[in-house]
Amino acid sequence: MTEFRIGEAAELLGVSVDTVRRWIDAGRLAAARDEHGHRVIDGVDLAAFVRSQAGEPDGRSEESSARNRLRGIVTAVVKDTVMAQVDIQAGPFRVVSLMSREAVDELDLHVGSVAVAVIKSTTVVVERSTPAVVSRRG
Repeated sequence: MTEFRIGEAAELLGVSVDTVRRWIDAGRLAAARDEHGHRVIDGVDLAAFVRSQAGEPDGRSEESSARNRLRGIVTAVVKDTVMAQVDIQAGPFRVVSLMSREAVDELDLHVGSVAVAVIKSTTVVVERSTPAVVSRRG
């Protein structure tokens, strides 16, 4: 069973340690104490909490078969005569899209715009990532 300390959970969720503590204190997120007295969150409980909090970033999932939607800010737009590259920073994630210049112009995408990267792919590579410090119990 994987357990996460409050700081690890905060990093994974992209929120502050204080936010995670408030969720625990309010009873929204379950936590226990480890053998050293530190509060820890069971990995299964953390995953369930994240799923319960997940919403559609633009409320349009019912209108599309794509489910991978990342709302962010446009950080770069590079256009030539036919194609364009648009960089979006969605939280800690950088998403790069290549599209027609016409699409960029029609969507009025420019640095500072809010945009949603909608990802639909038959191939998604998943890699296992281990946080820097993970407590594991038998």
